[in-house]
Amino acid sequence: MKKLAVVTGGTKGIGKAIIVAFAREGFDIATCARNEQDLADLRKNIEVEYGVSVLTHPADLSQRADVNQFIEKVNALATPVDVLVNNTGTFIPGTVHEEEEGALEAMINTNLYSAYHITRGFIHAMKAARSGHIFNICSTASITPYINGGSYCISKFALLGMSKVLREEMKEHNVRVTSIMPGATLTASWEGVELPEERFMKAEDVAETVWNAYVMSKRTVIEEIVMRPQLGDI
Repeated sequence: MKKLAVVTGGTKGIGKAIIVAFAREGFDIATCARNEQDLADLRKNIEVEYGVSVLTHPADLSQRADVNQFIEKVNALATPVDVLVNNTGTFIPGTVHEEEEGALEAMINTNLYSAYHITRGFIHAMKAARSGHIFNICSTASITPYINGGSYCISKFALLGMSKVLREEMKEHNVRVTSIMPGATLTASWEGVELPEERFMKAEDVAETVWNAYVMSKRTVIEEIVMRPQLGDI
């Protein structure tokens, strides 16, 4: 039986690069995103290219009902989740004192609550099996606040906090927890910004970092990884 990697927000950017990295190594994949056509294209491409199975589910993870449906669909596979990557996220620019009403709620729902509930959906089986690795895709905004980052920084600080406490809780259960904190990465979030590609990290570099952390000996866990463009933050 192939191992299963669950990656949220898998049709673009870092999520898609992580799916490719694990599929290339023979993992079956389960993923979700909002756009059904993007999911269909991803599934076809990954299955043809790498000969693995890909379960896709259209979902808006800011909505608890969609989160629950995705969990149920993955659990229905009756395959242990070996790797969980909480990657789904959204960014609404603004300052705490002036950002649009509802920005905090939108980003907390997407960036934090989705990871919290999805983790709870799979972690009990990981505990029982005494195996598994959870990656939370945080951000340099989890440790370095910046102007116009407002509620995004709040949500990413909170996600890192969740990762830290989860790491402590899972030590005795042999489940590894890793926080990945990438800086500016060339993804759809930066569309329209007039900066050269070379100023950004590659999504594939983040994916390779996740893979390398996963393949370490089970007696070792990388707790936190901070990644930035060579020339620094943007």
